[in-house]
Amino acid sequence: MQAFTGFSTIYASVGSLQVGDMLAQLFFFIVLLVLLRKFAWGPLMGMMQKREEYVASEIEAAEKSRADAERASKEAAEQLKQTKQEAQKIIEDAKNVGTRQEQEIVDSARKEAERIKLAAQEEIQNEKEQALQALQDKVASLSVLIASKVIEKEISETDQEKLINDYIKEVGEER
Repeated sequence: MQAFTGFSTIYASVGSLQVGDMLAQLFFFIVLLVLLRKFAWGPLMGMMQKREEYVASEIEAAEKSRADAERASKEAAEQLKQTKQEAQKIIEDAKNVGTRQEQEIVDSARKEAERIKLAAQEEIQNEKEQALQALQDKVASLSVLIASKVIEKEISETDQEKLINDYIKEVGEER
């Protein structure tokens, strides 16, 4: 034992440290490092890796969502623009149809007025002709009556009949 104490004393003079204690501490430190690496460092690094992957996937999902939202916004704006154009076209078509119908109604009314006017003119012409015919008949009969009274005493019955027929022919040609 004395040799051991002598040995430890030699080293003690080097820095008053004992080599055995240092080796034991070094051994336990290495064991602690191995255990930490196996039971703490590995799972800790695995959790950190999972966390990093989770954050990366969340960032990627957020970017994808932002891109989808921008695309949807552009599509909605385009659909709104297209809807506005369609609405404007429908309004223009309705205006054109209204104008065309208005013109058709006016033209129809003019044609109807012209037809009524022509019918009225024809009716007036027919009434005029009937009135002239009635007047001519009345004048002829009155003329014949007057003439027969005046001539009755001077003309024979056959001459009187011939004179009436000539007069009727003459009145018929004037029409």
